[in-house]
Amino acid sequence: MPWSLLEALRNEPEKLIRSMKKRCLDPAPVYKAIEIDKEWRRVLQEVERLRYEHNKITREIAKTKDPELRKELIAKAKEIIKKREEMEKKLKELEKKREEILLSLPNLVHESVPDGCDEEYNVPIRFWGTPKVWKGHLESFKRQTERWGFQVPHEVLEEKPIGHADMLENVLKMGDTFKAAQVATSRFYYLFKDIVWLDYALIMYALDNLTKKGFIPVEPPYMIRYKYLMGVIDIETFKDAIYKIENEDLYLIATAEHPLASYKAGEIIDEKDLPIKFAGVSPCFRKEAGAANRDLKGIFRVHQFHKVEQFVYSKPEESWEILEELIKNAEELIKGLELPYRVVNICGGELGYPAAKKYDLEVWYPAQGRYRELVSASNCTDWQSYRLKIRYRIKGGKKHDYVHLLNSTALATTRTITAILENHQLPDGRVEIPKVLRKYLEPFESAPKEYIEPLEKKP
Repeated sequence: MPWSLLEALRNEPEKLIRSMKKRCLDPAPVYKAIEIDKEWRRVLQEVERLRYEHNKITREIAKTKDPELRKELIAKAKEIIKKREEMEKKLKELEKKREEILLSLPNLVHESVPDGCDEEYNVPIRFWGTPKVWKGHLESFKRQTERWGFQVPHEVLEEKPIGHADMLENVLKMGDTFKAAQVATSRFYYLFKDIVWLDYALIMYALDNLTKKGFIPVEPPYMIRYKYLMGVIDIETFKDAIYKIENEDLYLIATAEHPLASYKAGEIIDEKDLPIKFAGVSPCFRKEAGAANRDLKGIFRVHQFHKVEQFVYSKPEESWEILEELIKNAEELIKGLELPYRVVNICGGELGYPAAKKYDLEVWYPAQGRYRELVSASNCTDWQSYRLKIRYRIKGGKKHDYVHLLNSTALATTRTITAILENHQLPDGRVEIPKVLRKYLEPFESAPKEYIEPLEKKP
């Protein structure tokens, strides 16, 4: 099977046009590619005709015994060769132009992706848990639930909870973003004592659960070369997200997804080995250049954090089922942490270029009175694998196809910590540690066991 974008261009160009419109993008590049492909086909027919003519004359030359006729046929053959070479050159130029346009396009949107150009059109598909809702946020909570026809059971709070940033720095006194901003810049942090233990307990919790499901734990490189990076993201994301190493062809990774996708670059995988499931654990580095005034306080949106990432190489016919598996895995982890959440089907206008479909898992934040994204799960189909030249050998050994690549957050630790601080805080300033994490802390004498205690307890 050819690359899906090229296949759509040739057989269902209207599908490509619909996909661009669903993403709220101008389909003009698709129309241009259609015209180039039509011209490419016309030139290809001419090349094939010239090849046929040349073969025909070659056979006549071999048969003729007339010197004059032979001379005439040879001259004609040379003329055909010259013309054929010109047309073959034009064919390659058209093929290059068509490829450049197709490589600039986003992935084909899956039919189940909602219409809409911004996050207001993202569609919640299920809710879980009993959110704690401060009475001042009740109307906002109803808009985030009842608008979509859901009746979500909730606990009404008379007093507003403390926000995660204040909880971390002013109540627990186990984080310092002010000093980190002096030492580095804004959106960095120092974490101390029990919060550090919590960070690593979350990593172990995610790895433990995923490896039990057959995922292979991987620590990937924390840097990546340009050609591999551009195989997995689009230029726009690249400009705003990635840190470059000065005078080196190296970039700090924004997620383990990128080096995990690149691991099989240029390879042909045996069909029997699919799916390949990785649980990548790594720090992540992000400029967050497009988030100028958002989440400046605390550790929700930061330049560096730890994350456990699910990544899968899949056969095309299995990838949509695997996407559901990945979001389910993430839900199980969040349920274990007793964090109320909703799963949202992301609309076309909010999809990144590589994704054909994406789910976000959004956890309820009692102090903010809103659901916030903790997990993203995407099926990138063959958008990345075509660029990275990752195929699999179909049974029989002769036919190859591009694998589908999928990714999903398992847990991003700092963001998950913010959710725990808001959802599990107690009136006396302590934070209850979710029960599922305690076994990862138990072996260590200095680690917290059931509660994170403020360094300075309330009188």
